[in-house]
Amino acid sequence: MNERSKDVLRKKIIIRGELLIKTGMHIGGGSDYAPIGSVDSPFVRDILTQEPIIPGSSLKGKLRILLARFRSETYFVKDINDDDKVIKRLFGSTSPQTISRLQFQDLFVTDNSKRVFESIETDTYMGEVKFENSIKRNTCKATPRQIERVPAGTKFGFHLVYTVIDEAEIEEDLQTLRFGLNLLELDYLGGHGTRGYGRVSIEHITVKTFPDDSELSERCEAYLQG
Repeated sequence: MNERSKDVLRKKIIIRGELLIKTGMHIGGGSDYAPIGSVDSPFVRDILTQEPIIPGSSLKGKLRILLARFRSETYFVKDINDDDKVIKRLFGSTSPQTISRLQFQDLFVTDNSKRVFESIETDTYMGEVKFENSIKRNTCKATPRQIERVPAGTKFGFHLVYTVIDEAEIEEDLQTLRFGLNLLELDYLGGHGTRGYGRVSIEHITVKTFPDDSELSERCEAYLQG
């Protein structure tokens, strides 16, 4: 391994931005996260602050399946091992054994959004409750339910770390990531998306590298702005 290869293996690309909730979003939490009250389906919260969060695993899984479906010959992707080589190196694989180049972090509410919540009254702490009915076709009997959602307009901090293994693959990898984000903006995050929940957009993307490399940072930012 030459000196250039050793340098490449140590590089990290830090990608930051904001994820804007455009329509109420629900990512379900367990009973440990349930707010006080009678909400049937609470969203996931940070156990310390009780603020809504978006688990990094939710974002990672959604991006991967959107890319896999788009690149597959069929809509239903049955086997993760059928993903193409770019998806495997971005998100990880067991066949062949590949460590994910992307590290996803949980997304937390931004400080600006927290200040907005301080000035408004919500159904639950930083949440809204949407009342819905499920109706049985044969009896027309309605069963009411209450779903807790993160309100539209809430912003979360977006933070990914990309590990550089081969500098020649950076452009393809990051442009694939950007395409996945574009697909997400045309789809939804969380549950009940076919009923209008979970529309999002990714904004204000910035890139830094470690060790610092301003020329590489500018190139990577350009790849992600497309």
